[in-house]
Amino acid sequence: MLENNLSQLEELVGNLVQENKVLLESNAQLRGELAQLKEENDSLQLSALEQEELHSATAARIQALVALAAGSVATSASPAQA
Repeated sequence: MLENNLSQLEELVGNLVQENKVLLESNAQLRGELAQLKEENDSLQLSALEQEELHSATAARIQALVALAAGSVATSASPAQA
């Protein structure tokens, strides 16, 4: 009976060691994927900030052009009325 219990214990320990190996490999793979995704996230955030800056600059240029056009229309309308 003791020999049978010892054999079962050896088998269970072997199974646990194998499962631990699988989990360690999976953990290493997930850590690698996480690092890659963090890098991609950082890159996307930087790109979003750059796009936001471009959008702000474009909006400012459009507003300046609209103001210029509005001023030009007001200036050309004034002499016609005089």
